[in-house]
Amino acid sequence: DILANSGGVTVSYFEWVQNKQGFKWSLDMVTERADRIMTEAFEKVYGVSQKYNISLRIAAYVVAIDKVAQTYKYRGGY
Repeated sequence: DILANSGGVTVSYFEWVQNKQGFKWSLDMVTERADRIMTEAFEKVYGVSQKYNISLRIAAYVVAIDKVAQTYKYRGGY
């Protein structure tokens, strides 16, 4: 459910970007970009799920927390 909801958030982000840039992407462009992002996200979550023998839901949290931690570290947080 977490990964599925992120698809809607992703497409909403695309809409925001289009509005900021002042132009409209084609349906094919939106579909291709969303598909690529969601496929990569699923592969990461599924890989963590298999590696640690945990549910996809918990794996999604692990991936998300790791991404936040890496960003924080990159920006000099610790």
